[in-house]
Amino acid sequence: MNPRPPDPDLPALDDEAGRDARRLSAEELSLFERIGERRVVAAGELIFRRGELGRTMFVVVEGEVALEFGDGMRDKRIGPSEFFGELAFFIGNHARLASAVALGPCLLVAVSNGDFDALLEHEPAMIARFMRRSFAYLVASEQQLILNLKRRNEELLLTLDSLRQTRTRLNNAETLVQTDELTGLRNRRGLYAHLDEIEHLPRPGALGLLLIDLDDFKAINDSFGHITGDRVLEAVAGQLRRIAGEHDVPARLGGDEFALLVRVERPEEVEMRARGLVDSVRLLALPEPLHGTTLTISVGAVVCDAEAGWSVWYSQADRLLYRAKAEGGDDFRFQGVESPSV
Repeated sequence: MNPRPPDPDLPALDDEAGRDARRLSAEELSLFERIGERRVVAAGELIFRRGELGRTMFVVVEGEVALEFGDGMRDKRIGPSEFFGELAFFIGNHARLASAVALGPCLLVAVSNGDFDALLEHEPAMIARFMRRSFAYLVASEQQLILNLKRRNEELLLTLDSLRQTRTRLNNAETLVQTDELTGLRNRRGLYAHLDEIEHLPRPGALGLLLIDLDDFKAINDSFGHITGDRVLEAVAGQLRRIAGEHDVPARLGGDEFALLVRVERPEEVEMRARGLVDSVRLLALPEPLHGTTLTISVGAVVCDAEAGWSVWYSQADRLLYRAKAEGGDDFRFQGVESPSV
């Protein structure tokens, strides 16, 4: 974002116009030196701290002082014949808005509230001019501070908007990475991400894994081509979506291998879900030129042991799947958590 140009009617806190507003005339400087207390300050010495109560104004005779405002605001430098801390006279016991630190050896004049009252009584015209100039500078400084805060708020809003857009792009990219391009189901990475999400969550009911493989899919590809084969894969993916419950996760693991992670109330429901899937795929209406052809699948279904993990569940389901295929396909094999042998 291009920075907004400063308002020409408001002196910046560190420009020459601002320094002129804070620079005392020779007569004013002499007056404050005559009534105030001279202080020699070493380089790096803290003159006052931000937040502490102040009742003294300071005039720089020699050297330079930095006013450190913090909160991302620029420091202000006060040089010879310039003053700072004057709010002590206008507000009274007020909290300092900045910390004052000597940038090098300095000679200062400290003017107390009582000193200022005495000057106001004996030199009212000169002090009135000093106060008018100070008030004008304070008002301009406050207006510029408001302008700077508004600008910082706008920049913050733009930054937050950029972060939201970046987060959205990252979420979209992550979704793409975890999604199978052909079927729109989760891919293997997406399924793993889901397993990571639910790993530490309470598991009501039982978790089941159905591992699915199309029977004779290679023959479909060889005879009708990969485009037809892709349409068949999309048809199976659609059926998985239709039978998946609210908390189920269908996925394509690669090639013609699919998985369905199911959440059920009773372990025996996993077997019922496997049987229903085999029957429903057999009834699928396939696209031309396979219209009228019956598609079959083999399924290995297991109830997932909460003490085990994905590799164990997959190994068990894979063994059951290939047992179903070896015995002719178009069927499923099931293993409950309490029957480890196949």
